[in-house]
Amino acid sequence: MALGDRPHVLVVLHAADLRDDLRRHLEIEDYDVSVAVAGPEGLAAARELEPDLVVLESALAGIDGVQICEHLRVDDASRVPIMLLTPDVGDERFSRLTSGADDYVATPIGAAELARRIGSVLRRSLVSSGPRPVAGLLTDGDLALNPVTRTAMRDGIELPLTPREFDLLHFFVRHPGRAFRRDDLLRQVWGWEYADDSTVAVHVERVRNNVEEVPAEPLRLVSVEGVGYRWDPTPDGA
Repeated sequence: MALGDRPHVLVVLHAADLRDDLRRHLEIEDYDVSVAVAGPEGLAAARELEPDLVVLESALAGIDGVQICEHLRVDDASRVPIMLLTPDVGDERFSRLTSGADDYVATPIGAAELARRIGSVLRRSLVSSGPRPVAGLLTDGDLALNPVTRTAMRDGIELPLTPREFDLLHFFVRHPGRAFRRDDLLRQVWGWEYADDSTVAVHVERVRNNVEEVPAEPLRLVSVEGVGYRWDPTPDGA
């Protein structure tokens, strides 16, 4: 919260009407809001202001939203929650999410609904990063999760997880052997009642890339036909 005590949202949108309406909605909800129009301006603001959440439009002048995600995640190793707004263009959404955005939001979307989604993400992010009792590591074979520092290690090497990926992995490891539907995961991990559940599949794929020996043949985070996904714990001694 670089600007003050209130949650700080950086909005990087080319669409003026949505940008202005969203700013009004967020300020009514008592958030600090910074805005940018072009990609380079948005990337510079994200680095300088260190907001609590970044909202990006995929189509931006200079540097697009996907490239900004990649710069923040790869070059800066930033873990700030990122919401990427992009038209619903079928399977292209999967490649966009691999850039490192935490959540995908199909457009068009109204400012009020987008503000509600932002509030949901912020509440979860700020609660999870705030003070909490010291807890022990959550372990599974070569995997160790620290809920206090919100880091995950595999064979002693920290995994490059986004905040949402950590939330999803942490949820599964805490509930081994149970199958969850995508809509269950949206409610319990994302805090959303209604959304495109394809974002769950993308995040599952990204978690698998970090925790599975062969991501295409998962042994830990497995698919359950007709249901969703299940975490199978590593057998003792394996």
